[in-house]
Amino acid sequence: MKFNEDSRVKIPALLHLMRLGYQYIPLKEQTRIEENNIFSSIFVSKICEINSISEHEALRVLDEINLELDYEDLGKKFYERLTATSGIKLIDFEKFENNSFHVTTELTCKSGDEEFRPDITVLINGMPLAFIEVKKPHNKQGVIDERNRINTRFKNKHFRRFANISQLLVFSNNMEYEDGIVEPIFGAFYASPSYGQVSFNYFREDADYPVKQSLVNLSESIENALLKDNNLMVIKHSPEYITNKQDNTPTNRILTSLFSKERLKFILKYAIAYVEEENLGKISYQKHIMRYPQLFATQAIATKLDQGQHKGIIWHTQGSGKTALAYYNVKHLTNYYSKKQIIPKFYFIVDRIDLLIQASSEFTNRGLKVKQVNSKQDFINDLKVIGAIHNDSGIPEITVVNIQKFSEDATALINVAYDINIQRVYFLDEAHRSYNPKGNYLANLINSDRSAVIIALTGTPLLKEVAKDYDSKMLFGNYFHKYYYNMSIADGYTLRLIREQIEGNFKMQMKEVMDKIKVLKGDVTARAIYADPKFAEPLLDYITTDLIKFRKDNQDTTLGGMVVCDSAIQAKELFNLFQERYGFQETDASILMAAEPPAKYGSKEEPKLTAALILHDENDTSIRKELITAYKKSKVDILFVYNMLLTGFDAKRLKKLYLARVIQDHNLLQTLTRVNRPYKKYHYGYVVDFADISKAFDRTNKMYFDELQEELGDEMEMYSYLFKTEEEIQQEIKEIKETLFHYDTQNRELFSQQIEQITDKFELIRLIKALRTAKELKNIIAVNGYDALDGIADFEVWNRLLSEAQNRLNNLNFVDSIGNEETSKNLINVALEDIIFEFIKVDESELVLADEFKNILRKTRESLQNNFDQHDPQFVSLREELERIFKKKNLSEVTQADMIENMHLLQKIYDQAKELNRKNALLRAKYENDEKYSRIHKRLSEKGTLNAKEIQLHNALMQVKQQVDDKLEGQEDMIKNEAYFKRYLLQLVVQEFKKKEQIEMDQDMKNKVSNLIANEYLQQFQYR
Repeated sequence: MKFNEDSRVKIPALLHLMRLGYQYIPLKEQTRIEENNIFSSIFVSKICEINSISEHEALRVLDEINLELDYEDLGKKFYERLTATSGIKLIDFEKFENNSFHVTTELTCKSGDEEFRPDITVLINGMPLAFIEVKKPHNKQGVIDERNRINTRFKNKHFRRFANISQLLVFSNNMEYEDGIVEPIFGAFYASPSYGQVSFNYFREDADYPVKQSLVNLSESIENALLKDNNLMVIKHSPEYITNKQDNTPTNRILTSLFSKERLKFILKYAIAYVEEENLGKISYQKHIMRYPQLFATQAIATKLDQGQHKGIIWHTQGSGKTALAYYNVKHLTNYYSKKQIIPKFYFIVDRIDLLIQASSEFTNRGLKVKQVNSKQDFINDLKVIGAIHNDSGIPEITVVNIQKFSEDATALINVAYDINIQRVYFLDEAHRSYNPKGNYLANLINSDRSAVIIALTGTPLLKEVAKDYDSKMLFGNYFHKYYYNMSIADGYTLRLIREQIEGNFKMQMKEVMDKIKVLKGDVTARAIYADPKFAEPLLDYITTDLIKFRKDNQDTTLGGMVVCDSAIQAKELFNLFQERYGFQETDASILMAAEPPAKYGSKEEPKLTAALILHDENDTSIRKELITAYKKSKVDILFVYNMLLTGFDAKRLKKLYLARVIQDHNLLQTLTRVNRPYKKYHYGYVVDFADISKAFDRTNKMYFDELQEELGDEMEMYSYLFKTEEEIQQEIKEIKETLFHYDTQNRELFSQQIEQITDKFELIRLIKALRTAKELKNIIAVNGYDALDGIADFEVWNRLLSEAQNRLNNLNFVDSIGNEETSKNLINVALEDIIFEFIKVDESELVLADEFKNILRKTRESLQNNFDQHDPQFVSLREELERIFKKKNLSEVTQADMIENMHLLQKIYDQAKELNRKNALLRAKYENDEKYSRIHKRLSEKGTLNAKEIQLHNALMQVKQQVDDKLEGQEDMIKNEAYFKRYLLQLVVQEFKKKEQIEMDQDMKNKVSNLIANEYLQQFQYR
């Protein structure tokens, strides 16, 4: 009997697709156009029906498609036709069931002498829009061989039409995923076509948004026809085939996820994007398909809007494609609102210019018309425009705006002169960071259109300890959707992190330096010392030597580094030293881009390093953009930065992050994940830690852990107050007035003269703090709509006074700094005179994020809970070991040391419990999944219980089981008479164990066995 991929995976998959509503086309009926594999008879018939056109017109469309499939655009033109909502429609998206759905096998893709045959081809209206390649489980190369083959095929221009017409690819070897493997090997994956490398995606269903379609019961004649057509009638009654027909196999699960008709409609219409790329002046396209978290987040947004929730948070870890998610939702929400006769206007809000440029570029490359708002007046004008788009071509549009552009005048029109419904949708990028509810920008954003939909995007958890006196969920709404770090790592979208601890002798020496400075009565910060050449030179030596060694060890000159400097001054000093060391560094990115590729290791000329300095006050925006592009193209090897590029910067080749300063909270998680993007076959991103971030990381991880505890618990719990109450605000205003009592607050000029007399900075800071609090209170009142508080204070006047007071403080700071620069430099030179700094790597360990720890806690608990035999001595031992750990250690601790130790112990218990569950499952299967008899078997098999071989025991117990179950089926009340039931079982045990299986038993053992069986039944009856 055949036991290969056909019988184990392909035929069951075909059968499953037929249960999903696809009609099978037999091998001998594959009548199609060989050039593109379109089944013309099906196509023409359906296109005529859907559009009410003549056969002649349908054939004309078919000719046009054939021409378009020859374009070198990865099928972009064809996809635009496929999803068009006007003109002749290829698919009826409004009534999706009106389309024809077919599946066939071994459909030859032929071009001249070249050909290949996908295992399964899926057709809609006769068009081969998807195919599925399968391998049997445990094949040597998993799905890698199939992916390599399709990469080779799609690079071949002979197969261009087949690549261009395909929308969805599935590869499966019918195994469960091996989570966290950089190179996907085992499992069922989906992808979109590529002329280069096909990128595999995992798919995991979301319990909140399940597939709606149910499976069709197929008649035996239909199944027989399928088996006969493939010459596999012989497998029909084999247990392997019966097992693989089940709908929960890995292959069948992903087929349900992707090819259920409602889900497939969504994927074809909304989940595909063409991303434009330019290389050496030539335009090409990459075809992207939604990752499953993006798909479910998109569905979640629509669901929450239906439920009346008009603001919410999408928490998807870095690297999950939040800008792409916004793009997909422009498509999806446009359709969502059109059904309600509403015109949506989309805005993407950022808080930095570099992110505005980056987001604009990403949207433009995906085909959106991007409108940048460059001034407050531009934004005010934009809000007054009636209509969703500003361009003449009708291209979907999004406005990208820096939140600083939101002024108090930026309020949407209330009385629209036209009978048009407009719905503004604001996507807030990096919502965890700068959108302070006490700041006027956020208040102005909210007030610009009180009915706007606000979708806050964040890659890090909204850590409450950072939020202090406000709750981000109350500000932006509850979470719409979440996707954690551990899942992203499991799905291969992000990498694990390794921290390399650097021990410098500078710790002890820095104390000597500072002591010497104190003796000299100077006032020099450690920051100034870190920027001194005496410190910077050995730091640069370590970094360059380490990166060169890292690249050489991996024989890869494309690997890049980033140095996060202690200050902008240190960044400039390191870059200047680099220039001196390696020669002049070209700041003209166009020259860098045109440079020859770096030498490879092993060649006569060793590769030389290049670097760029990225600071907000260094070069202009266009040059910085070009330098960043040069870095991504491997023309620059090291970036020296301070605050820029720590968030939102995505360069897959960046694999070494050199931290010269401690970063806190959200920014730390954001910065660390600059090196976690998958690249080639690398398994880790490396963080070289000069600054010792361990305490900051533990603090951030603890807050993350606490956030997970809440979010994985009752996340719908709301808090009673958002900000401060009206009474609290009134009290603070009284205190502000008390602070301002001695100053003339009605005449700004007099106020300016009064504070000019202040030389005590602490007094001035106290005054500024009061005025700044007033500014915050004004915005809190605006956000919360505390109308009753209007007029109790002159906030406009106080705001102007704040500006004056801040300017006075800046003056004092400037005066203090004059003359100190040279003195400070001399103090540093004296203090550093005899100091030599050295840096040595002393440790290398993985940075474990809290959600990974949370995950192993959960898995360990669940693995023990899932054990159906809690009297098993091995299970009891594992449970006791876990109890000892809980008593000995605080498992809620999340310092790296405690977490790693606890994880190691928990992993050990989990592995043993998982193995025990695996063995239990095997035994349960032997007893037709009856847990009662599995437990009985184990108790009787334990040492010193029953002298019998397991096969004898199994035979005897199965006979008892069959007779007891038959008896209870006819006399279900028998079990209520316990004494009678036990006597009956004793007779069965003697008959089946002693007489038939020849198992030696004395009277005590007979009683023990019969009581063991009876107790299992009685317990089940009691708790039924």
